Amino acid sequence: MKKLLLLSTGGTIASRASNEGLVPQDSGQDLLSMLGPLPYQIDVRDILQLDSSNIQPEEWKFIAEQIYKYRTKYDGIVLSHGTDTMAYTASMLSFMLQKIEIPVVLTGSQVPMDVVLSDAPHNLRLAFSAAASCKPGIYLAFDRKVMLGCRTVKVRTTNFNAFESVNVPPIARVTSDGLDMISDPGLGTGKCELNTNIETHVSLVKLFPGFDPVLLFAMADSGCRGIVVEAYGLGGMNYIRRNMVAAVGKLIKQGIPVIASSQCLYERSDLTRYEVGRLALLEGAISARDMTSESAITKLMWALGQGMNVTEIQNFFDQNIVGEVTIN
Repeated sequence: MKKLLLLSTGGTIASRASNEGLVPQDSGQDLLSMLGPLPYQIDVRDILQLDSSNIQPEEWKFIAEQIYKYRTKYDGIVLSHGTDTMAYTASMLSFMLQKIEIPVVLTGSQVPMDVVLSDAPHNLRLAFSAAASCKPGIYLAFDRKVMLGCRTVKVRTTNFNAFESVNVPPIARVTSDGLDMISDPGLGTGKCELNTNIETHVSLVKLFPGFDPVLLFAMADSGCRGIVVEAYGLGGMNYIRRNMVAAVGKLIKQGIPVIASSQCLYERSDLTRYEVGRLALLEGAISARDMTSESAITKLMWALGQGMNVTEIQNFFDQNIVGEVTIN
């Protein structure tokens, strides 16, 4: 019988209705008691009780420390979490806990556990099954899919199929035969080393027609250390009138890395395809390729936290560290 740990952090799955709206109240043991018997030995620890909108870098560090602390005592860990920032947490944990020796599975729900037709029981059962059977790594389990954590994005606000695995297939799906493994995450093995050093003074900017690049310099003047730009299509940036390309070059000369991702959820950014991308590339823009914005911003935070300069960050983004990017 696999020995698993449930770390509870709050979220919709643990919420109850109140005069102020849904508020996280249920403990991990409450969730487990409503779930019914499972073929695992499960321990429970309540480490937070927050709506995930309130989960920030300080909580990421604390969660990573808790997982690292207990990882050698269990065959797998399930982390119950609110859905709104779960993809960010999954991505950051992937970098903070590289080469984790066990499967760590994040899950939550769109409807609280105590509601009759909630999706919470299915998601939690799936998470425990994944924690007992997947290879080591950081995963997100939701709506009968197990996905690599650093490839997930929340794409729906209310429907049960709230998360998608972007640009790679899910790791596993639930079928009539059980948990059907689809792909191998191909993650490196070794000894996990906890590293929670991150730089949070970064920004994620969505480019739109008329965006004034002067605003980027205002961010830099306010202490911003790195920027992810969701550019157009394959990564194009305007250079007529409001010269975004020139602004990128100036920022990089100031030692501020600029990561160019795509506003399109699927497929990749490719700065070599069009003139508007090539000019940005010549100025030093760093391509995010097919990374999610959640993964790009957390990877940038982690890289800056290691003291990397622009050149080192360029090299870092040219590597697939935890399955977050396709280098091809």
